[in-house]
Amino acid sequence: MRIVVCTKEVPDTAAKVEVKDGKVSWGDAPLVINPWDEYAVEEAVLMKENKGAETVTVVGMGTETTKDAIKHALAMGCDDAVLITDPVFAGADTLVTSEAITKAVQKLGDVSLALFGRETSDGNSSQVAVQVGRRLGWNTLTYVATIDSIDFAAGTIKVERLVEEGKQIVESTLPVVISVVKEINEPRYPSFMGIRKASKAEIVEWSAADLAVDSSVKSKVSWPEVYGLPAREGDVEIIEAATVKEAAAELVDRLIEEKVI
Repeated sequence: MRIVVCTKEVPDTAAKVEVKDGKVSWGDAPLVINPWDEYAVEEAVLMKENKGAETVTVVGMGTETTKDAIKHALAMGCDDAVLITDPVFAGADTLVTSEAITKAVQKLGDVSLALFGRETSDGNSSQVAVQVGRRLGWNTLTYVATIDSIDFAAGTIKVERLVEEGKQIVESTLPVVISVVKEINEPRYPSFMGIRKASKAEIVEWSAADLAVDSSVKSKVSWPEVYGLPAREGDVEIIEAATVKEAAAELVDRLIEEKVI
């Protein structure tokens, strides 16, 4: 009974992101594990500690820099790791990413649960988990705030989803794909021993050929050039009057004059 938790590296949320020469730059700021994925990693580790899961495998797709995010997940308590890396994945959109992750989950085998963070802080699409679920043919539960119960032997799970109208209780059979929100837990800080273990861990690397990725799956979205937003300009005028009523009347006249109202 294996849990797969997926992650990627993103610019630190404290980094100053700028657009230079049509490209996005965050200067010398480091790449870190996607903050949303920390909640997924924590939930996966908790299920191994408390709910009978046997193995937690972290899967990331990218390049050498992705290993830092993967090692963070290992330091939190994941058992082993896979890096999906291949030059053909350069510029991959969610369609290609989901195809590669799907093939990795199938190659691992005996996977009962695939966990994702709600979204990535750089892309914000929330698409990969849903696409992976569709490709695998598994039920997909998004915006999960609580896993009320899970029985790996019986192959059942019950969760609580956050929706616009409130909360929704959903039951499903395993295997299943889940994306989680931050209300689900409080991610732990990696321990010193966990960091040491992660630094020595072997990260298995799989290429497109290793996964038999369908070469007909091509990216539909590309970012040939990015434009920065123009600086916003505006004037401020303070309306002075003898009374608040007179100031309000003057404000209304100005708004009508400018055709705001």
